Amino acid sequence: MFGEEGAQAILKEMKQLDVRDVMQPVMELTKEQKRKALEHLMFLKQKRCGRIKGRGCADGRKQRTCKGKNETSSPTVTTESLFLSCVIDAMEGRDVATVDIPGAFMQAETDEVIHVRLSGPLAVLMGRLDPKKHQQHIQHEKGKPVLHAKLNKALCGTLQAAQLFWQDLTSVLAGWGFELNGCDRCVANKVINGKQCTILWHVGDLKISHVDPGVVTELIDKLEERCRKEAPLTRNRGTIHDCLGMTINCSVKGKVVFRMDDCV
Repeated sequence: MFGEEGAQAILKEMKQLDVRDVMQPVMELTKEQKRKALEHLMFLKQKRCGRIKGRGCADGRKQRTCKGKNETSSPTVTTESLFLSCVIDAMEGRDVATVDIPGAFMQAETDEVIHVRLSGPLAVLMGRLDPKKHQQHIQHEKGKPVLHAKLNKALCGTLQAAQLFWQDLTSVLAGWGFELNGCDRCVANKVINGKQCTILWHVGDLKISHVDPGVVTELIDKLEERCRKEAPLTRNRGTIHDCLGMTINCSVKGKVVFRMDDCV
């Protein structure tokens, strides 16, 4: 449907897999390993601006028979926590930044052996991306090119990916001296230069606030140093932020306004 433009969008998305060493191609798998391998899926969407966007994930349905909810559930910040933190930001006059970590799940190491299967055009495109690494591992099954790989990192679609990323991020923040809020495990605080700094997150979307803009900048730079590989963090500074489908406006001193016009 999208032709070469669609192929380029997929290549851009798949480049993350290669740059972050998310998967390692393998040749020899048993019949049982092939049966359990998760199909790698790629979706294409045409955005309102006309740009074609690719989004890849694994089909994790095969994992549902062997994984319980406690192994796969991951917390996300509550709406109440977000509202309360924004009120505090406004009343204290904090500098606020919203940050998006690209390929968030791929930041975390996987916790078990998981194989994925790329078939048809996806196998061909992966071979184009890095011929030396992938081309020799492409096989043909029933006349269709197939590439099997073992995951090194968490991948969107695997049931434990969100939990692994949460564990990874909380470990990083703990190493920087942040403490999780007792009522919300996606809110972390630390007193810096005598003032509270707050970080809250919904998967890879973070909100960081402190009265000193320099503190916020330093934290973003530390995140970028750790997380950036193929693309910089998406960051927004100022008094108006798009966050979790809401527009948060702190333009008036001491006040915060929430709107959801786009959703309406």
